[in-house]
Formats: sequence, structure tokens, C-alpha cells
Amino acid sequence: MHDHAAEAALFKRRALFTFFCVFALLSVLFYNLYNLQVVLYKDYETRSNDNRIRVVPTAPSRGLIYDRHGVLLAENQPYYSLELIPEKVSDINATLDELNKLIELTPDERENITETLKFHRRFKPLTIKNKLTEDQVATFSVNQYKFPGLYVEAGLKRHYPFNGLMTHVLGYVGKINTRDKAQLEKSQQWKNYAATKDIGKQGIEKYYEGLLHGIPGHLEEEVNNRGRVIRTLKVTPPLPGQDIYLTLDLKLQQKAMELLAGRRGSVVALDPRDGGVLAMVSSPTYDPNPFVHGISGKAYADLLNDKSRPLINRSTQGQYSPASTIKPHVALLGLEEKIINEHTRVWDPGYWQMPGVERKWRDWKKWGHGWVDVYHAIVDSCDIYFYDLVYKVGIDKMATFMEPFGFGKSTGIDIFEESDGVMPSRDWKRMRYNQPWYNGDTISVGIGQGYWTTTPLQLANAAAIMANKGKRFTPHLLKSFKNNTVKIDTPIDEQPPIELKNSRNWDIINEAMRQTADKSRFTDATYTAAMKTGTAQVFSVAKDQKYNADTIAEHLRDNALIIAYAPYENPRIVLAVVLENAGWGGANAGPLARALLDEYILRDEWAVKP
Repeated sequence: MHDHAAEAALFKRRALFTFFCVFALLSVLFYNLYNLQVVLYKDYETRSNDNRIRVVPTAPSRGLIYDRHGVLLAENQPYYSLELIPEKVSDINATLDELNKLIELTPDERENITETLKFHRRFKPLTIKNKLTEDQVATFSVNQYKFPGLYVEAGLKRHYPFNGLMTHVLGYVGKINTRDKAQLEKSQQWKNYAATKDIGKQGIEKYYEGLLHGIPGHLEEEVNNRGRVIRTLKVTPPLPGQDIYLTLDLKLQQKAMELLAGRRGSVVALDPRDGGVLAMVSSPTYDPNPFVHGISGKAYADLLNDKSRPLINRSTQGQYSPASTIKPHVALLGLEEKIINEHTRVWDPGYWQMPGVERKWRDWKKWGHGWVDVYHAIVDSCDIYFYDLVYKVGIDKMATFMEPFGFGKSTGIDIFEESDGVMPSRDWKRMRYNQPWYNGDTISVGIGQGYWTTTPLQLANAAAIMANKGKRFTPHLLKSFKNNTVKIDTPIDEQPPIELKNSRNWDIINEAMRQTADKSRFTDATYTAAMKTGTAQVFSVAKDQKYNADTIAEHLRDNALIIAYAPYENPRIVLAVVLENAGWGGANAGPLARALLDEYILRDEWAVKP
């Protein structure tokens, strides 16, 4: 017998359970539908658009670089390159062999491609040929169907129209490497380089990368499921980098390079009124343009192995003994410490002896200068006068006094490639050599020899401070930059001046330097100049030996130096010239200084100026 009541109750319970299950499942379904179509609508719409819309970054054009008169020093030129996407090429070697029949690939280029592919991501384009000619572009375009995965890319590349003339100042741009990428990521700038392949590597190009690079734009393109572009939806143009104007004077720079004529050395010219660099030449130099497109390994090795070291910026990285060019500063110290005065005379028999010491320190003039005051000591570059002076002053006061003139520390110029030089002291020698300081060390340092080293830029800067009678400016290369259409001058960094106990001491030293110029290289000049020459020993001559340039190796001969400024009454230019292994400073560096000051002071443009 069936129990209909029990069966009915069981059915109701099962039906009710089934209803709740169906209701729950439908609730989950409707909730998910609501969540997908309402709550998450924007998210999925974005994902859908990402599949349909492709955002392509576009590189900004790099800012141009001009000299102080508006002459273009660094420009952007159109270029064509051949690009390869590795994942779209089944057999790369066979493809390159076939391509070589149309466009020649040098062995260096083939080797570079092979090496780069080992670390290159297969989905990213790889440049296999730079600087295609129009004929090569046309030839490849006709045959492009034979080379899937290869295409021609057009763009702008940096070009330096004066080749090696400005290399050590401007630097150059080159391909972004892993180190550059790491630094950009660290500074959170990597997104700005999504479409950029190059970055400033040295000089102005590197220091002012933030101004020159610009801000990238982008294209929004609608694509189909095969990635083919259907239409362009939106264009956001890139913002070009800002054009910058340097303090450099192109004519003066060209004249300095012409005068160096391939010799090893440096010329630095400053405007003492604001610290602007008028010329900065390091010789020998090199052409930066090959670095822009990727210099070959052999060419770079040749530069590295060149004994004349063209890659070094001698103006800011070359370290030389200043020799007699610092005698005016040493004399100023003596006046300040009242060790000497304007009329103090010292007897020079041709040698000097430290009390209680048998050794004789010789003067450059074998028979001596006789009685010498501070004026004759600077004009005739009397070593004996300064031996006696620095022995009485001591190294401690000397090191302290020279520091505000910029010796032993970088000047702060706006390029990264700068050395500190050495302003020796007791502490420095203890840290460097773990040795005590001796009085004999002081004697050598007192005439700009021994441990004292300086860069040509530091020497020019110290001379500018002397010409300015203590007024100091940080040397700089940037004069102004163009923001949209407005030209904005950069502020001048004026430092606290050097204040002497007796300001007349400035006049005494500058007058001695004027007499030096009037007695030698500027006797017939139509303007008044001031100068001091120097001849720096590269190696020490034994006590009983005589220096003879004709009998020693060229790289061991003396360096020739000079500092000069003009006009004496109101200085507009200060020079420092260093010629490596050239010999006597006055005879070799002197003519260069005179020619450069003539070039700058006697121009027609200055004739109407006070």
C-alpha cells in the first residue's frame, strides 16, 4: 500500500529544494551578468579597445644647439635605416645573404648583427643597416616582398656639421644601452623614451638631456585581428626638445683649433664678466658623427689605442703642473701674509738654499737675476724669489689661500667630464702616500711643480678671478634656451668674492702681469693685455744634468703654458693655453695667446663698444 500523504510531502520537499537550487543558480547567473555588463563595463570595454586599438608612441625631435651668435652646432638630419624583426624571419642568415645581393653588408655589420641577436628580444626591431642612400631605399622597396620581417624606417638623426671642432664640448648622442635604460628606470623617465633610440652620452648632449629630448607623442590606431591598421583614431603630436644657445664663440673656437694645428694641448677662453666659456678646445679631437649611427668596433678600438688620447677632454680632464702661471697667485699670498710688500727685494745669485740644507735649488737663469722685487719676480719669472717666499709662508697657508681660486676641486661647469686636479697639502699627502710633508715639497709646489696639478679650465678660472680682483663666477656653457618661441637667459652663478686684507694687492699683481705682457708678446698690440707664461717639467732632471729637448723623447719634453687677459682696463676675455711637450711657454704658447686675443678683441663688432 502506498502512503500518498508521505509521498506528497516528500515531493513537496524535493520540489522546494530544487526550486531553491535553481533560484540560487539563476541569482548567481544574473549577478555575474550584472557584474560583467554594468559594474565591470568600463574595464572590459578598455580591454576590448586594447585588442582593437593600438597605441604607437612617436619620438620627439631633439632640440638644436647653437653658439652665442645663433650658428647651428648640432642639427637633426633625415635618415633611413633597415630594420629586422627576428621572430618574423625564419632563416636570418639566409635572408642576410640574399639581402647582401641588393644592399652590401660589410663584415663588421654582419658580425655586429650576429652578436646583437644573442641578447636581442625577438619581437623587437633590430637595425641591420644605417644611413641608407635614396638608391638603396628604392632598391629595397621594389624587392621588399622577398624579405618578410624587414622594413625601412625613416626618422631624424643627430648631425654635427663641424665634425670634431666641438666634440669635447657638445659630446654626442648614441644608442640607449642597458646602463642608460637602468638609469632612466631609476629616475622614472623610461616612459619618455618609448619611441626614442638615442640619448646624450657626453658633454652638453648628456648634461642637458632633459631640455633637449622633448616629450613623446602617440598615435591611436584601429587594427583588425591580424594587426593591420584600419584607420587612425587620434594623433597626439610629440613636443620637441628645447633649442639651447651656448656661450661659445664659433669663430674663436675655430681660430683656436687652427692654431693648435694638430698638436696635443688645450685652449680655454672665458668671459670674466659672467663666467661664460667663449672657447674650449682639446686637441687632438675626433668626429662624433660615427657614434650617432653606431661606430664600428675597429674604429672605436683605434681611438682607444691612440697614444695621443683624443677621447680625453684635455680642457677639463687633462691634469698639468701649472708651473710659473701660478706665480701671480703665490705673490698675492705673500702680500696678504705680509711676508713681502711692493718694495721687498730678494737677492738672486742663480740658486737658493734652505737654511741648514746643502742642496741648492736652481733658478732657470743660471747666473741669476740679481736684486728682484715682486714686479720683476713676475715679469722675469724669478724662481729664487718664490722659493724664498713659499718657504716663509708654508704649505698650510698656501693650500688654504689657493682653495677659493678653484684649485684642487672641480669648477662646476655644466658638463660631467671634469677632473678635480690636485692642490697638495699635508693631509692630502698623508692620505695619498701615507708620508709626511717635507719643506722640499713646499719649494717645488711654490713654483707650480711637484704635486700640484690643474686643468686648463681651472687655470683660466683662477686667472679670471685675478683679472676680476676677487669677483668669482661659476664657468658655464649654457647661455639661454628657447621655450616655445621665447628665449630665456639662464641665471649667472656668482659666488662670494675673495676679499683681501688689502685690496691694493690686486692692483700690484695685475700691474706686474701687465708689465709681463708689455715686455714680451704684446709690446706692439693696439690694446693693453696682462699675462704670465709657464714651462712645466714633465720629468725631473738629475742634479748634474742639463735639460736638452733635442736629446730626450718628445713625450718627456716640457709643457708650455700661458694665462692672459685683455683689455687690461676692463677684461672681456681670459685665456689659458696648454701645449703638451712644446717646450718654452713664452716662445710656444705665447704666440697662440696673442693670436686669439687679437681675433677676439680686434673684431669689427667690438669697435663700437666701450
